Amino acid sequence: MRLKLIILMLLAFINSSYAQLVPKARLTNDVLRLNWEDTGKGYKIKQLSVKGQNRWHSLSGTLGQYTLLYSADQPRMDSEAKDKNGKEIQFPEPEYRYIIPTWKANTSAVSLNKEGRAILFYPQQYKQVGNTLVFQQKTDVSTVEAMWKLDPVYKNDLCVSIRLTADRDGYYSIASPALSTNDKKSFKWGCIPGVFQGSTINNDFTDAYAYGHGIPDRPVVVRERTAAALTAILTNREGITLAVTAEPGTARHPWEYDKSTQSNWLLGLSLINRQEQLSPTLYHPVLGQNKSYLKKGESISFDFRYTINASNWYQAYQHVVNDVYRFDELLHLKQTKLSLSDRMEQLLDYVKKDSTSRWRTFDYHGRTIGAQEYLGGVYGSEKDAVKNADYGAMWMLANITQDPILVQKRLKDALNFKLAQQNTAGGFFHGAAAGQYYLYNSKRFTEEWGPYTEPIATTYYMLLDMGNVSLFEPDNQQLKSGIRMAADWLLTKMKPEGYWEVAYHNDTQKPMFEDLKDYRPTFYGLLVAYQTLRDKKYLEAAVKAADWYIKNAVDKGYFLGVCGDARFAPDFATGQSAQALLDLFEITKDVRFKQAAIKTAQFYTTSIYSHPIPNKESKKVGSRQLEDWQISQVGLSFEHGGILGSANNSGPIMLASHAGMFVRLFQLTKDSLYLKMARTAALSKDAFVDPATGVASYYWSAMNKGAGPFPHHAWWQVGWITDYLMAELSLRSQGQIDFPSGFLTPKVGPHKTFGFRQGKIFDKQGDLTLMEKLVSLNNPNMDYICALNKQDKVFYLFVLNNDDEIQESTLQLDMSRFIPGHSLDLKTAKCFSASGSKIPFSTGDPIKIAPYGLQVYAFTYK
Repeated sequence: MRLKLIILMLLAFINSSYAQLVPKARLTNDVLRLNWEDTGKGYKIKQLSVKGQNRWHSLSGTLGQYTLLYSADQPRMDSEAKDKNGKEIQFPEPEYRYIIPTWKANTSAVSLNKEGRAILFYPQQYKQVGNTLVFQQKTDVSTVEAMWKLDPVYKNDLCVSIRLTADRDGYYSIASPALSTNDKKSFKWGCIPGVFQGSTINNDFTDAYAYGHGIPDRPVVVRERTAAALTAILTNREGITLAVTAEPGTARHPWEYDKSTQSNWLLGLSLINRQEQLSPTLYHPVLGQNKSYLKKGESISFDFRYTINASNWYQAYQHVVNDVYRFDELLHLKQTKLSLSDRMEQLLDYVKKDSTSRWRTFDYHGRTIGAQEYLGGVYGSEKDAVKNADYGAMWMLANITQDPILVQKRLKDALNFKLAQQNTAGGFFHGAAAGQYYLYNSKRFTEEWGPYTEPIATTYYMLLDMGNVSLFEPDNQQLKSGIRMAADWLLTKMKPEGYWEVAYHNDTQKPMFEDLKDYRPTFYGLLVAYQTLRDKKYLEAAVKAADWYIKNAVDKGYFLGVCGDARFAPDFATGQSAQALLDLFEITKDVRFKQAAIKTAQFYTTSIYSHPIPNKESKKVGSRQLEDWQISQVGLSFEHGGILGSANNSGPIMLASHAGMFVRLFQLTKDSLYLKMARTAALSKDAFVDPATGVASYYWSAMNKGAGPFPHHAWWQVGWITDYLMAELSLRSQGQIDFPSGFLTPKVGPHKTFGFRQGKIFDKQGDLTLMEKLVSLNNPNMDYICALNKQDKVFYLFVLNNDDEIQESTLQLDMSRFIPGHSLDLKTAKCFSASGSKIPFSTGDPIKIAPYGLQVYAFTYK
């Protein structure tokens, strides 16, 4: 017994000495402290602290638990959308044929995190290798090694690499360990960018999962194909934000080589883990998907990082986009071959031709109405639907070009179409829009996806369109009458609290879609009515409705879309809301509207793809050999994302309606992410433009096939390109060159119309003008805008360098294209910098402009 006691004492001494030799598991720098302790059941995180501005903050609920998912058999991908009573959730209705497959795919057993066996552990073994901590664990199916280290550059980041080696054949998925757990009843914000967001757990599964309203109450695993950024972010009730982000190269590439691989699934993102804990979590590979099947002895690794900071979700998101995924990389790589100015001239030619733009005219009750064919799906159509898109752009282009086809033919028939589009026969819908499409076989107007009328459709197709036209035709009494009828209809349908029903059935007049709230900028129509008619009752109602919208939509992060075929999944209407609130701020000067606009715009940045990092790898698109950056999704926005939207299969869209607004927001906030997102969307997408027409495809997946079934989209492209260039002109001149903007356009985003009134050019005035083929620059990195001061007889040419390097070009002016009967005096040409100071210049000298710079040329004419 004595000998045994001596041996035990000796072993205890040896173990104690060994324990003293093994360094404690800890990682520390100036802003992070992370300590583990050996609990006897493995190494668990004991402390996680982050330094704020004035003090250190410790995260509660520290854990450090690992999770592996394993299945010997192929995991099921059948839909498992059931309520808590086990009954199948009947969503969406059968008529929503476009989104039913994506709903089913995103409610599979794998998506709902029901498949496979969850293997939980704290690692038993630990060693330190230099500045890296290495934890090891052997389970019954695999061997795991996890390496942890602090990022030497980004001090708030903790980099982790987990390597799994299979000890059995089967399907494996590695989850990022749970650093901490959080109170589901009290947290400040959670989001997976592009999918869902909010400050509460939403127990209405469909509302949360399908519409992104709050955090679903289930451990759903979403796909990377509509996650705008590859991160899951949670800000706890103490204001500490934890984000877990996949390292670049982990997730799917949307176009690996010669076809779309948008729907490959390599990364899963979640905010509630398999143990039902509120904890940002990533999964790679995804169980049952590519790379998840391993034979015994095979290995796979998962690299990711945690970002911990004492700030809100948006700062963590900015870091992921700007630093981890190097958002400005595409602007460095781009080599523009087609300027936006050249596209504008091509688009002008396109919209003038009946054959290319598919312009049609019809007799409607003795009046000739005109619109463009719409070849997509429309409720009740027999492939006979027509519509018009951007009325502001139509009147703007006609006004600045004075093209006779536009002025004498297009505008008259388009205006007749607009006037015919309003219900004027009295009754429940008197003043409302009759529908955005006209079916010429049955000679009636209809909505896109059902026999219903939405209040926001009246804002769009009556108030916004008529309002924009009235800027150019201020004395048109028919327009003013139509605007008043539409605004009064909105007033009668506005609830006392300040909101509207989503829609009314055309036959019964009963509300529809009562499971949804109208989280859309419907209030903006009343703002247009006030600006046009100057009747204060419309402004007062707009303010009341905007207050409701801020409280119920903006503050909660709840938004609704305007695409009927996607059952109003959140879309570009969110971007419109930001500009609508900015416009309301400009009128009222009430700062809360500006704050709400900025908050909404921050949300809308999560509708912009920031991954994968573009490069110069060779890609094949049909017969074209391109480089990866040329077909990158980076910088492009969703039509609608989430788990229902078109981005699931088709990717983002080419309509960069947000670009001008983002430039304006940079001007307002100095947040560089807005400017980079605007420029990336606007300036690097040549490969998606049909070379024959200058029309970009709508969906990313269509590459450069042109307008396709949507010929009217060319007008939206005219609109957003002008809006973007005008915003850059104002920014670069620090507001010394600035032209008044009109109202938003329906329905693709926040771009506005110009050209209806003179603008400021330093200390002078001028009218926007576009004279076809007058200006020629031989450098596609340069864009130009023109203006005329008719009083002083000065022609202004604003030249913008849209590249991050100095650009040089020759300038040629075709005198035969100038105003008939007038000629430019080239000898007296003057050049000014963006600030208005003179620059030496002689006709014939090459133009040389600094990166993202501006030069102004002034020519007198006789």
